[in-house]
Amino acid sequence: MRSPSSGAGRIVVSLAGPVAIVVGAAMIWQASNEAFSSTTRNSGNNWSTGQVALTDDDAGTARFQVSNMLPGQTDTKCITVTATTSVPGVVKGYALNAVRSPVGLEDHVKVTADEGTGGGFGSCTGFVSTSTVIPTMPLSTLATFTSFANGAGNWVVSPGTQSRTYKITWTFDTTGLTQTELDQLQNTSTGIDFQWELQSS
Repeated sequence: MRSPSSGAGRIVVSLAGPVAIVVGAAMIWQASNEAFSSTTRNSGNNWSTGQVALTDDDAGTARFQVSNMLPGQTDTKCITVTATTSVPGVVKGYALNAVRSPVGLEDHVKVTADEGTGGGFGSCTGFVSTSTVIPTMPLSTLATFTSFANGAGNWVVSPGTQSRTYKITWTFDTTGLTQTELDQLQNTSTGIDFQWELQSS
């Protein structure tokens, strides 16, 4: 019998290459199909914001409405501020909407404010001071504190509902004025808004 020619041998070799590739691919598929696997999942992730709310017991009424004010006159009243929040925060007070008089009446109406418990808009009965948040100063100075950043007080609130009462005292202080200067203050007026703000911390 004759041995195969060299041409036939080349044909066999060239056919063996594709056959080996097909067999190898089949082995890889078989191995992948039989692999172990396992997964774990952390489901239901969600993000929602907290909520802060600040109210007072003034029922939309100004705390002070003073007419026919006389030199040396003074008065004290209270207001209760309530914070309801789902996150920690800080409450501060500041002034807005200052009304200046042509003769500087705001320099002679002096205000001080204490923070504490007890009392309310109707009466300061039972009020107990825990700190002074506004030392005695004229309305003209108070009017420079116009934002949370430089506001008075530092009431730290926790999630939930809590209240603080503010006892505010004003005095028409004309100490040191001449009679002429005092008379110039007649028939004039000044005003200011007290605002409390709660910011989450």
